Amino acid sequence: MNIREVLALNLRKLRRARRLSQEELAHRAEIDRTYISSLERSVYSAGIDVVDRLAKVLGVEASDLLKRPTPEGRKGRHSSCAEK
Repeated sequence: MNIREVLALNLRKLRRARRLSQEELAHRAEIDRTYISSLERSVYSAGIDVVDRLAKVLGVEASDLLKRPTPEGRKGRHSSCAEK
């Protein structure tokens, strides 16, 4: 998964979790709605200032938008191995 895909996934997930439309997120971050759509589809890469504005609106750190997701269940396997 490349960094554009990571941003797209995290942006979409956080936006939906906060029940914001692309239009509302764009308005609050002072970004064009079509740009939000393009970011969520991995068409464009965002500059660091845009990532920061989006993060502030979503109530997270900019780094949270760029964190690669961990595979489901991975934590459970590691913790069970550590307990043995």
